[in-house]
Amino acid sequence: MKPRPIFSRLLEQAHAGQEIVVAKAGKPYARLVLLEPTKGRRQPGRLAGRVEETFFEPLPEEELAAWEGQ
Repeated sequence: MKPRPIFSRLLEQAHAGQEIVVAKAGKPYARLVLLEPTKGRRQPGRLAGRVEETFFEPLPEEELAAWEGQ
């Protein structure tokens, strides 16, 4: 039986939940991790009609200052 290439083994380990850190010259360079499954498809316009027009009005000066940390 032919041995599997190193990258294939690393991918299998990441798929099993292990975090793989790849280093270059002794410094961390990249990380292989298992991707989380998507939670479904995004649907544009799904919240249509749920945002009131007042949402788009400018903020009062005191509220704007609070958001800017002043």
